[in-house]
Amino acid sequence: MKKAIIVGSNGQDGRLLCENLSRCNYHIIGIDQSLYQSHAGETCMTLDINDYQAVADLIRTHMPDEVYYLAAFHHSSENLPLQENNKIFSQSFQVHVFALVNFLEAMKIFSKDARLFYAASSHVFGNASIEPQNEQTPFNPIGIYGITKAAGIYACRFYRNQHRLFVSTGILYNHESQYRQPLFVTTKIINGAIDIKNGFQNKLSLGNLDAEVDWGYAPDYVEAFRRILGASMPDDFIVATGKKHTVRDFVEITFSYLGLDWTKYVEEDAKIISKSGAILIGNPEKLVRITGWKPSVDLRGMIKLLLQSRGTIPGQ
Repeated sequence: MKKAIIVGSNGQDGRLLCENLSRCNYHIIGIDQSLYQSHAGETCMTLDINDYQAVADLIRTHMPDEVYYLAAFHHSSENLPLQENNKIFSQSFQVHVFALVNFLEAMKIFSKDARLFYAASSHVFGNASIEPQNEQTPFNPIGIYGITKAAGIYACRFYRNQHRLFVSTGILYNHESQYRQPLFVTTKIINGAIDIKNGFQNKLSLGNLDAEVDWGYAPDYVEAFRRILGASMPDDFIVATGKKHTVRDFVEITFSYLGLDWTKYVEEDAKIISKSGAILIGNPEKLVRITGWKPSVDLRGMIKLLLQSRGTIPGQ
């Protein structure tokens, strides 16, 4: 039985990865900031990932086959005064780089045969020079999240090249599931459409309906994580669908499943500012070629699954 440590196991990807690895008969040690209800085949525990000795003890004690580093510090810079950017930088580097290095250093000393997956982000490309982006596209982050995730990728490359650790990174594009937090536009659309259908609200205000996004299904993406660590060589991989859709597409499909004319309920609000005007579309060709991975559903199929998970439309 393989043993895996999931760092950030209570987030969307952590929960889905736990479900995925459990089906593959892994023994799972889930690490998160607070205790929570463990899933099948999982031992959950709290750990200060900024404490190197605590991380080293974890690695030395459990000797994992695989480590999935999914921890992330999410923030909304629009809600914080500019003078607090230093705090956001500090916390972001702490989670995306320094705590990551604790795991890499502990693996180097105590478990050199273990394999680590680092969850990076398409935000490392920022205002990308080409579309779609691939693994050779230069990093050009424009926000703190992207800057620090890019630094995390460089840390992984350092340990891969200098210390010959099996360290792979996934550059993740937008991916959705029933566990997505309410602050994301997809969840806002799903919840808003359901509330309108049930008579709890009359209008849904959104930002730019023409904004283009590469949306994938999160359970497919965590399957990619596992396949990436199962490859013969460590590397960096784009995890994306390569398909571009607008927010309007997402709205129209969602409302149509509920038998609603979206144009009667959805309004565009210019005051709702998106994080970036950049169009980030990923090319997953390398991931597909090396691991055989491919998305199980398209956008329409994903939205259907999201609505079924809320019990609003019948399942299969």
